[in-house]
Amino acid sequence: MQRSRGRVVPAVVAALCVVAALPAQAWAAGEPSPYTFEPSATTLRGAVTTTDAGELKPGGTYRDSIKPGGKLYYRVELDAKSNAYVSATAVPELGTKVGYADELKVTLQDRDGSSCSYNTARFSSAEYARPIGTYAHRTMEKDSTSCQSADRYYVLIERTSAATSSSEPWELEIRHLTEPGVKAGGATAAPESWPSSSPATPGGEARDRRGGTSFYGATALEQGEWRDRITPGETLFYKVPVDWGQQLFASADLGSTAGDGYVSSALTMALFNPARGFVDSASDISYDGEPKSSALDPLPPVAYENRFDSSEDVNGMRFAGWYYLRVSLSPQVKDEFGAKPLGLSLRLNVKGAAKSAPAYAGAPGDFQVTDDDMNAAENGLSTPAAAKSDTMRLVAAAGIGAGTVLVLGLGVWTLVARRRAVVDPGAESGTGVGPGHDSGAPTQYGPPAAW
Repeated sequence: MQRSRGRVVPAVVAALCVVAALPAQAWAAGEPSPYTFEPSATTLRGAVTTTDAGELKPGGTYRDSIKPGGKLYYRVELDAKSNAYVSATAVPELGTKVGYADELKVTLQDRDGSSCSYNTARFSSAEYARPIGTYAHRTMEKDSTSCQSADRYYVLIERTSAATSSSEPWELEIRHLTEPGVKAGGATAAPESWPSSSPATPGGEARDRRGGTSFYGATALEQGEWRDRITPGETLFYKVPVDWGQQLFASADLGSTAGDGYVSSALTMALFNPARGFVDSASDISYDGEPKSSALDPLPPVAYENRFDSSEDVNGMRFAGWYYLRVSLSPQVKDEFGAKPLGLSLRLNVKGAAKSAPAYAGAPGDFQVTDDDMNAAENGLSTPAAAKSDTMRLVAAAGIGAGTVLVLGLGVWTLVARRRAVVDPGAESGTGVGPGHDSGAPTQYGPPAAW
């Protein structure tokens, strides 16, 4: 019996080692993580005409897809008080071909077809598949008559692709948010100047934190230096709470590696506001195996009146809330330097004390920074309520692990029991009965006594 147990136990240990090694093997494979769509998103097919357009509800997230040259219509019902935002994130399949001018365009228009606003997102010089996105909005403005009434409006999402680009559809994630209006007496002009000097590098030791794979799963960060690793072809998302009156500074460093290759536009970093509207991007990093760094240009402090500026980087800093950083590494890095992940460092400064919010006429919703948000940033949670869900994920993981061990253990016990039924339990002492004979003793089940 000792001989049988000696064969079985190492087998169990080896099996458990295989189970424990699975996550490490998946990471070592060097495959980029795909975009994680919001689980609660509703599938809504865009229409080819406004007449058939389905409705996007405030606070809702939706999924669709768009082909090259596609035009998709949706409708929104807006009041005469709230600001409205509709964002679209396009997610090309990893490894598909995209071109410099391939773009996603989002337009919000009234029933006469007049544009309230539109924005485009392009791949530009970083010609590789990764999530891109932007938004359109209806902004309430004093003395303006365009798009100010309570009415039905239409959202138009368009895709432009070069003939040489891949023809596969791009997956879409669409989000519609509304922001309450403000009481009379607020500012109506954008600031003309703001502090533009970059602060010193944040002090303290760099901390490790793994980025998320989408806006929904973005990992929360607070001020400081953060370390991660990024695989060629991968896109990681992070988010930072920025309150009224605060200024965000961000930079990204790509660590060194062995090799003498060269990749232009290897690393891209872009900033999006709480409504998932594009704000600004850092200069793309070209990579030759030596450490490289890039930073966002200085942005204005968050202020309600920024929305009245014509430049995208200023009017994008129009409300408090989560600001998202999207960091992507070119898949060409794999060809030049191998599939292994490279070191990534993010340095974040949130400068200035938080100020009072504008006199909103209703609940600010996503356009605020709460105590839960600050806790999430401190602890690296993916959502303000993720403390509970993260705990449940840990419990689930532990349960899966325990279940695996239990199944393996039961298999071992069954094997041992069968061996006891077949092999003479007293063979070594000469007291047992041969195979096929009943000893008259009850069969023992469960783990061996020595366990």
